[in-house]
Amino acid sequence: MWWKKASCPVRSVEQLWIEENLDWFVAEFGDELLRRPVVVPEESWFPAGYTGSEDDVRAVFRKLCDHVQVPADRVRLDLEPDEPDELVAHVGLNSESSGAAGHWRQRGGATVVTVDMKQAQRPVALVATMVHELGHERLLGEERIDPDRRDGEPLTDLFTVFVGFGIFSANASFEFYRTHTHYGTSKLGYLTEAMYGYALARYAWLRGESEPAWAERLDTNPREWIKQGLRFLEAGVG
Repeated sequence: MWWKKASCPVRSVEQLWIEENLDWFVAEFGDELLRRPVVVPEESWFPAGYTGSEDDVRAVFRKLCDHVQVPADRVRLDLEPDEPDELVAHVGLNSESSGAAGHWRQRGGATVVTVDMKQAQRPVALVATMVHELGHERLLGEERIDPDRRDGEPLTDLFTVFVGFGIFSANASFEFYRTHTHYGTSKLGYLTEAMYGYALARYAWLRGESEPAWAERLDTNPREWIKQGLRFLEAGVG
């Protein structure tokens, strides 16, 4: 049992924002998405023999479209080529910081999602990015929120938790990685690790899960935050 003293891992304003918007997702989209199995980062979820090729990335995107309930023919996926910086390739160390390594836009009546192919070598970050962009399609493309909403980007990150991909998003929010050319750290998304942890705790609580087995697939920091969040909710103060 997670028995330590109950305290919320995020500030009260963040707690309220997370709780109100997860409740709004349930009211807006229904229980069906909330109750779907949580997706965990494991090899079997990706195409067999995944290498990060364009075909692999497109196959992942189609699978995500189905899970998030976006008709694949409604969205075009554009892939930006991976063109490593010469200095990065020479030195071998890189640090990246990005709200999202993808882009959603509507052009000529069609929706286009653009993803940087350098994400393909980091499958967890790739999935987190793609689900975020598909979240834009559900929220903006379906006109569920105002495009000028100030918290639109963090709200879209929270949507990835609601549709079962919170482990990917939380683990990708701060990631150490190594590829065949370089290694470094990457920051992705608009929520902190603590906010992801509490969002996942509240998500589990809404699903009636007090000690979700899938929480063990989280990286160290978000795993500690979800445990603290669940203790807080179990104490009846959330």
